[in-house]
Amino acid sequence: MNKKSEIVATVELDENNVPQHLHWSSAADNQGGDCKTLFMSMWDTKEKNTMHLHLWTNDMMVEEMYQFIHQSLAGYIDTIKKATGDEKLAGFMSDFCHDFALKAGILKKVDPPQ
Repeated sequence: MNKKSEIVATVELDENNVPQHLHWSSAADNQGGDCKTLFMSMWDTKEKNTMHLHLWTNDMMVEEMYQFIHQSLAGYIDTIKKATGDEKLAGFMSDFCHDFALKAGILKKVDPPQ
């Protein structure tokens, strides 16, 4: 018998179809909660293409979005390592994430001591 797990995302929209409230839940481990953004990517095996769903509420601050995107990108580093074993590509992604964090103001550039 195969196990199944379901993750549910509930999106409340205003009259212009703009997300006002996002909530997620998982029955498998009885977790969930409110969130300000939800990004989902799925691989379409038939079309050999990625489908994206990117939602966020109006109260998601720009600084929070930068941090969310940075942490999401950083999560891909582990996925690259685990799924492909490609340490070199994971290192490239790590460098990119670091540069992103600097440009987004998440990290401050520190000059080396002289």
